[in-house]
Amino acid sequence: MRSPITYRNAIFILILGIFTYLYGLDSRFAPKNGDEYPYMHIVRMTADAGAWLPLQSDMIGIKNTKPPLVFWEGIASTQWGSDWSLIALRWPSVLYTGLTAFFLFLAVGRFSGNKQTGLLAALVWLSFFATYRYGRPFLTDPPEVFWLNLPFLALLYWGRAAFDSKLLFPLLAGLSLGMALLAKSFAYIVPAAFALGLFYWRWREWSLSRMLVKDLYKILLTATLALGVFALWFALDPFPEAIWREFILGENAAKFEARSSHYFLDLVRGGDSIWMLILTSLANAGLFFFVLLSTLHQCWRERRFLVIEESLLLLFALAFLIVFSLPSQRSGRYLLPIMPALAVLIALHWGRLPLWGFRIALLLQLILLSALAWVGGNLQLSYFLGEPGIWDYSYWHWLLMTSSLLLVIWGLMSAARCKAIALAVCFLCYCALTSSLSPLEGALGRFDRATIQAVAAQDIWIPCDYRAKDEEYRLLLPGAQLHGYPAKEAGDLPLLMGAYPLVAVHSPIGVEPVICDSCKIVGKRMEMRARHSDAQIREMLMGRIGEHLFVNEYLVSTPALAQSPILNSTANKDACR
Repeated sequence: MRSPITYRNAIFILILGIFTYLYGLDSRFAPKNGDEYPYMHIVRMTADAGAWLPLQSDMIGIKNTKPPLVFWEGIASTQWGSDWSLIALRWPSVLYTGLTAFFLFLAVGRFSGNKQTGLLAALVWLSFFATYRYGRPFLTDPPEVFWLNLPFLALLYWGRAAFDSKLLFPLLAGLSLGMALLAKSFAYIVPAAFALGLFYWRWREWSLSRMLVKDLYKILLTATLALGVFALWFALDPFPEAIWREFILGENAAKFEARSSHYFLDLVRGGDSIWMLILTSLANAGLFFFVLLSTLHQCWRERRFLVIEESLLLLFALAFLIVFSLPSQRSGRYLLPIMPALAVLIALHWGRLPLWGFRIALLLQLILLSALAWVGGNLQLSYFLGEPGIWDYSYWHWLLMTSSLLLVIWGLMSAARCKAIALAVCFLCYCALTSSLSPLEGALGRFDRATIQAVAAQDIWIPCDYRAKDEEYRLLLPGAQLHGYPAKEAGDLPLLMGAYPLVAVHSPIGVEPVICDSCKIVGKRMEMRARHSDAQIREMLMGRIGEHLFVNEYLVSTPALAQSPILNSTANKDACR
């Protein structure tokens, strides 16, 4: 098979990809999901309790929200919470993502007969925005994707030896899938077993009778062993009834309840319809969305000539799509495990894919990089902030932005290099996203050491717009005792200073907060807002970025008493919980 990409280009993009996944790994603003905060909270509370089980949490209704594997990993990587940092929590996720890419490389390189095709498949998967977003933070997705894909990659790698294995492969597959269930949910055994059945059926040349006789017991053995591994949670936890109530019934069974009007109506219309499931699943490819579309279109046109491995990859994706269209709560995130298979299809068809998908990817990259450069330039020149010199980029940032833009233009002009450049610039775009917020990772976005020492061990009230948002503040104010109030009140200074003895308040950029005579500003930093209203988003698009995207956060000491009636009222609950 002819190499789809030159060895030199592949190695360069691989190095770029590794750098991208490590760059800014400890960033508070890394693309992620809000689940990271609750997961961090559960790890910290469980580690403080000094036992692996039961899982601990102060959050109302959120304790056994996921099986314990990811929390155990967090306890181990942070050394029972003694090394509490984002890097310590996140590096296992990057390791899982790297291992998935590595085994993808091995499997595809083996059955395609071309190691560069295998390397390309791994790079394409890493270039997907969903892989970058969910494959680095402290989330359940990286271990889930790895352990779910491992048995199927083994089938692709060993082929006949694995398919004909009577006991060894089913046992190893059961253990691997069991780890996936212990990381995410027992429900994943349904699409995994379904996909495994389709694999065996296709391997027996669509002979159902041969598959039932030779392979059905293997599927049942694999599924039983996997569920047995998951059942260890019930066996080891001293309160299995809480797991049943909170996880089985609350977290899983509730996903079949109608979310809008009626189950069947929700299936075909609205934000939870099967059409949105398909769209959001394809959108996991990010900037390669149209490349993926063109690949699937080509697979359909060549469906009669697909090799068996391509058929198996499509069956794997189809099995997960069918199963996850059944719950009333449908999300493209549930189909993250199929993205490695789709990346392999892109790699296998790479040389024959039309250029229009890659050119659209380059245009999207050009728009993104131009927008980041425009916003960054205006921030550095203080047009958006109004405070000269507070937002400053290094020369490396502008070198990254300039070289990335020039590379995109080169890709649009060169048909021969269009595909390789589109792949490389995906990683450069992710680096640009991280670099664009780098000033907030320094002194500008953090309290100084004197402030941290001054408030250590003190009760501080902070704005919360996410559950367990205080876990982020623990990284900013280590040692402080944190409590939450609704983030929408962060600008109501009279209310806050009359209620809390030490409180974080927000003030627009360039506007000093008006505080009471007996109040004192203890510390200051800049913060980026989240969860904007539609009106605020429209105003930011019109240029009012500094007004809505950023705020100054002040720590204010007030004469309010810790025994204030407001604090002690039953209506005043911790907004972070």
